[in-house]
Amino acid sequence: MMKIFFSFVNKEIRHILRDRRTMLILFGMPLVLMLLFGFAISTDVRNVRLVAVTTPWNNEAQQIFQRLDASEYFTHTHNAPTVEAATQLIRNQQADLALVFAPGFDRHRYDGGARIQIITDGVDPNMSHLQTAYASQIIAQTLQQQHKAGVETRPTTNIRLLYNPQMKSAYYFVPGIMGILLLIICTMMTAVSIVREKERGTMEVLLVSPMRPLLVLIAKAVPYLMLSVIILSLILCIANFVLGVPLSGNLSAIFTLCLLYVFLALSLGLLISVLATTQIEALLASGMMMLMPTMLLSGIIYPIESMPQVLQWLSCIIPARWFISAIRKLMIMGVGLDMVIKEMVVLISIATLALCIALKKFKIRLE
Repeated sequence: MMKIFFSFVNKEIRHILRDRRTMLILFGMPLVLMLLFGFAISTDVRNVRLVAVTTPWNNEAQQIFQRLDASEYFTHTHNAPTVEAATQLIRNQQADLALVFAPGFDRHRYDGGARIQIITDGVDPNMSHLQTAYASQIIAQTLQQQHKAGVETRPTTNIRLLYNPQMKSAYYFVPGIMGILLLIICTMMTAVSIVREKERGTMEVLLVSPMRPLLVLIAKAVPYLMLSVIILSLILCIANFVLGVPLSGNLSAIFTLCLLYVFLALSLGLLISVLATTQIEALLASGMMMLMPTMLLSGIIYPIESMPQVLQWLSCIIPARWFISAIRKLMIMGVGLDMVIKEMVVLISIATLALCIALKKFKIRLE
């Protein structure tokens, strides 16, 4: 029986290696998409056009403004004599953020806090929040240094960012991109495996095989599992060495979670492969039908907590939601597997359910 099993595995491996287009998709797609999404999907603050309201203006205010201008995030483009003039520049899309020092700021004494106003365009709430957060952090650091130097102007805020002090958006998006790529690619790989046998008329080989249906499905999945490990290693290397996302957690824990997620994706692919009748149907089901729900309900773009309650419940059946939540904890926060038990239990449950349904449907077809 084991000899027959390995013969099935060897047959599938040979077929995959002979198909150059499949190999190009398997290795080219994750490489291109990881680099494209990793660099293109970004909310990092860069080159924010800064306007300064120059009344009042003293050494402390000038030092704060110079510190903002010297950073990689802000670029000094305008000076304005009044708040109204600065607001008009923002309204005319000539500036993005205005810095206003309130009257009395030039007095070297503590009067309840340094009064500084930041004005920005709120049409894009997320970007305006990031711009003000970056500016507030630089202002707070500058005021703290002035206080240590003997100037009695104290910061009004104390900002501390855990795990991502540089506020790089790659820390947030890359784990999500990993979840989408592994799910789509691994599902698509196995989705066409059994359907291809039907279209080529070789399904009879499986029907007369002495192997049990479960072993037939496993034999179909083993070659793709080995390829998935290579693809996973490639994705992790790109995330760490190219996109700069740290692997703070234990590497074996990260691989354990990713392999569990790959197994889930392969199980979903087998289920689609059993249900579909043509390769086009299998590709559409594994690609388009899974891509949109995963993008919208996994939390990679929109926070799940901000969704309506019905969509929050619906997102519970999206595997990527649980994987992305767990991989962020392992990669960015550096926790152990004991902190992601809930997510792993959900992933195991979904994978088991998909594999059981695929096995049941495959038995029906054999009968």
